[in-house]
Amino acid sequence: MKVLSGNDEIILLAILALKENAYGATIMQHLTGVTEREWSIGAIYDPLHRLEKTGLVRSFLTIPIPERGGRSKRVYRVTERGQEALRQHREIRDRISKGLILLAEKK
Repeated sequence: MKVLSGNDEIILLAILALKENAYGATIMQHLTGVTEREWSIGAIYDPLHRLEKTGLVRSFLTIPIPERGGRSKRVYRVTERGQEALRQHREIRDRISKGLILLAEKK
C-alpha cells in the first residue's frame, strides 16, 4: 500500500478538485483557501515534481496564452496510479480511525 504524506494527499485532492485548471498558482490558491494557511509556491512545486517522478501525477504544457505574455501553463492531472494511492491512503486512515473509536468505546 502507498502511504502518502499529508501534503501529498491534499495536493492530489486539490488537483482533482481543480480539474483542468490545476496548475501551480491555482493549486497554491486553492490550498491556501481550504487550509486557511499561506502556501509558498515551493511548497507546491517540490511535491508536484516528486509526485510526477513517482507516476502519481502527470503534467503537460498548454498552448501559449496571450494573457500570459505568450507563455504556456503546466497543468497537472492525477494518474490512475495516483487515484489508487489516494484510495489506499483513505483505507489506511479509515482503519486507524476505526481502531481509535474501538479503543475509546472500551474505556
